[in-house]
Order: sequence, then structure tokens, then C-alpha cells
Amino acid sequence: MDFLREAYRRLNKKGAPGLNKATSANYAEDLEENLIDLHQRLRSGCYRAPPIKRVWIEKENGKLRPLGIPEFEDKIVQRAVEMLLSTIYEEKFHDFSHGIHKK
Repeated sequence: MDFLREAYRRLNKKGAPGLNKATSANYAEDLEENLIDLHQRLRSGCYRAPPIKRVWIEKENGKLRPLGIPEFEDKIVQRAVEMLLSTIYEEKFHDFSHGIHKK
């Protein structure tokens, strides 16, 4: 639970909502209950990532680039996974390794 709370804390709360239109403010209304429910679904193996909202962003050259926007709760899960994997793999990177890491 502490890990999910920290993942929630680290999220950008101004991000666009996903298909279910839930925002960080909606999720925060019952934050503890929502995190408990999420934790139970993750531990039981019942959690399934919901569909991603697809939007198209116009590039400078006039072409379109797809952008996927996950639902807010899935953003929490993604951040928690990133935090966990970073602690495992960060020490394995060398100075010449390249990747994206946000803290």
C-alpha cells in the first residue's frame, strides 16, 4: 500500500483523463479506498490494464502521431512498476547505457 501511495504521489495530477474520464481529483475523493481496492486486485491477479485512449497529435510536417492516454488508475500501476524496475535495473546500467529515467 505504501508503494502505491508513493506512486500516486509522484504522478502528474494534471494529465489528461483516459477513456473512463476519471481524473486525479476523482480518484483522490476516495483515495485510500481506491488504493486498497487496487492493491487487492493487483495481489490477487485480477487487475487488467484497461484500454488506452488513442488521440492523434499533428506534427510539424502535417503528419499525425498517435498518442495513448491510459486511465488514471493505470497510470498509478505504471508508475509503481517503473519505480520497482528502476531499483532493480538502475545498478546494472553503465555510464555508456542510454535510457529514460524520471524520478
